[in-house]
Amino acid sequence: MSTVVSVHQLHKAYGPVKAVDGIEFQVSQGEILGLVGPNGAGKTTTLECIEGLRQPDSGTLRVLGMDPWLAGPALKQRIGVQLQTSALPLRLKVAETLDLFASFYQRSLPALPLLEQLGIADKRDAAFGQLSGGQKQRLFIALALLNDPEVVFLDELTTGLDPQARRAMWDLVLDIRRQGKTVLLTTHYMEEAERLCDRVAIVDHGRIVALDSPAALIRSLSAEKRLIFALPVSAAAPSLTHLPEVSRIERNGDQLIVYGQGDHLINNVVFALDQAGLLTGDLRIEQATLEDVFLALTGRKMRE
Repeated sequence: MSTVVSVHQLHKAYGPVKAVDGIEFQVSQGEILGLVGPNGAGKTTTLECIEGLRQPDSGTLRVLGMDPWLAGPALKQRIGVQLQTSALPLRLKVAETLDLFASFYQRSLPALPLLEQLGIADKRDAAFGQLSGGQKQRLFIALALLNDPEVVFLDELTTGLDPQARRAMWDLVLDIRRQGKTVLLTTHYMEEAERLCDRVAIVDHGRIVALDSPAALIRSLSAEKRLIFALPVSAAAPSLTHLPEVSRIERNGDQLIVYGQGDHLINNVVFALDQAGLLTGDLRIEQATLEDVFLALTGRKMRE
């Protein structure tokens, strides 16, 4: 696959604050790359530099072979951008908005099928000020896709959307990738990044602290699995620590939590419980997720 986006030693500071401090990565054609990180980590600044909306202090950027800051309209005809924060005149109607933005491009997709795909076709005659927050978000996504872009930038794609609309957006992003397009997105939803992205870059303090596929990042954590099953308070906890895969056991009321690692952990624990006559239907298995990796690398302390 050819390289569509190339970022080398990107730096951007605001006074004494280093918003982006030497970020590097490449994105191939047809790939979905996600940038995740705490608030203020530098994700949006990085995206805005790649989009040509903000001039970097130093570094080399190429999008479709062009310098995004110098290419101007030549690049903007070929990319689609959904910003983290956007606004439109309150009285401007949805259909009017699409017609206006379509006039900016040499080519554009038919508006109605795009609105139908995003579930807002019935709002085409509604004014922007009459739309709900989720409907506004979907309109901005429609505008980002209107010119049938080769590269799509989505900054906080599903913020403000309900679970049903969020899943619909996930399907849309995967459909964009199936068309051979390249997607760069930022998100605070780790499940979203895990479901959508071929690779995820975890950004903290302006640097990439990890970059790999979600599955590889989770494996790198070497986190324990948790097997949780119901056990009456009156029943004695079984002895499972003789199993080499089991590291510890915790009792929490009418639940027993078994921690451990290894490919045979689940089978061996279930077999031991069955042999002890304690196996119940209320058995839940929890494994490490991308959120566990994120917290391990960036910490649990809240940031402004």
